[in-house]
Amino acid sequence: MALIRCQQGHFYDPSRHNACPYCGSMPAGGMGATEAQPPPMGPPPIGMPSPVGATRPMRDTPPPIIGPTVPIRPAGSPLVGEKKSPEEGRTVAVDMKKVGIDPVVGWLVCTKGPSRGRDYRIRSGRNGIGRSDAMDVKISGDDTVSRENHAFLVYEPRKRIFSIRPGDGRGLVYLNGEEVIQASDIKGYDVIELGETKLMFVPLCGEKFHWDQERDEPAEKP
Repeated sequence: MALIRCQQGHFYDPSRHNACPYCGSMPAGGMGATEAQPPPMGPPPIGMPSPVGATRPMRDTPPPIIGPTVPIRPAGSPLVGEKKSPEEGRTVAVDMKKVGIDPVVGWLVCTKGPSRGRDYRIRSGRNGIGRSDAMDVKISGDDTVSRENHAFLVYEPRKRIFSIRPGDGRGLVYLNGEEVIQASDIKGYDVIELGETKLMFVPLCGEKFHWDQERDEPAEKP
């Protein structure tokens, strides 16, 4: 590509422009001027405009702000300045009643009747047996069972013994085939009969286990 210089010293391509595209003047030697050499590197002479458009200084870019390096805290370790609780790491006994847990002490399992195969949880104290939703042991589908309190299965936590007692209604209750007239002790795998339903008793608490023994054990030292 042959470049020529205009009267103002600008270089341009005559095959693309008839006059200087920078200032509009004609070639320095008129039409048919000889080919000029590319402009020298460096600033133009004093008083002569630069053939290259004016440059704009780069905007000062502030350096990125880098905060202090924060080490990753291992899981379970205290924060800086945080004091470790003296109770941390010590096994503490849990009072189940305070946290809303009423622990199971045994079960009744239906072996005969409409609810055959179903199990019922027994809690400490008096457990009412009947068809009502309000009963602790709800027997469904057997209309020969009283709606409420056909019988009571009781766990006495101080002596750790179970007993069966007759209810408030007219329905009879049997223990191993014998009518229950007053409170009678009941042992593992004894059978309670109410109407057309038979319930086998399966204890959890007793001489070998009770919930208080877990609470009475001394807490583990740190």
